[in-house]
Amino acid sequence: MNKNLLIVLGLMASFILGFYLNELIEEPTAVKPEIKEVSETQAAETNSDVNNNIKLGAFSISLAVADLKMSKEFYEKLGFNSMGGDMNMNYLIMKNETTLIGLFQGMFENNIITFNPGWDTNAKDIETFDDIRVIQKHLIREGIMAEAQVSGTTTGPGSIVIYDPDSNMVLIDQHR
Repeated sequence: MNKNLLIVLGLMASFILGFYLNELIEEPTAVKPEIKEVSETQAAETNSDVNNNIKLGAFSISLAVADLKMSKEFYEKLGFNSMGGDMNMNYLIMKNETTLIGLFQGMFENNIITFNPGWDTNAKDIETFDDIRVIQKHLIREGIMAEAQVSGTTTGPGSIVIYDPDSNMVLIDQHR
């Protein structure tokens, strides 16, 4: 399978995960989130602070599984509970305390590491977070080129796909 297809499938899986969790636990909020914007000048002046304080958001991993039922049973034995997804659609979302995994059968070949700016580990909106565009600028300054980027002229949801040195896909996926 080529990289572009993997990226599309990974983004679809993350979107499904994010959409489902957002609908499942979304609560009305009266507080408008504070999105940390950092100008390029400010970032250059405080590069060490930015390096140490970039907020990627909630962490999860999407696992490419061969047999969804068998994987579900295995992770239940490890203390995970199903909190979303649909066996008939070949994916489940499972959680154990603050650990979140997605089990995806036949959607992509490799596992995907995912971060969701703006969410906590329960997929609930957090008040202060680094916008995906700020994170993208940080990555560019650090010499990390994204396979898929978000437009710097937009606001709201967006995704970045990068690969670590061992070719593991890392998806940074902001849903709001």
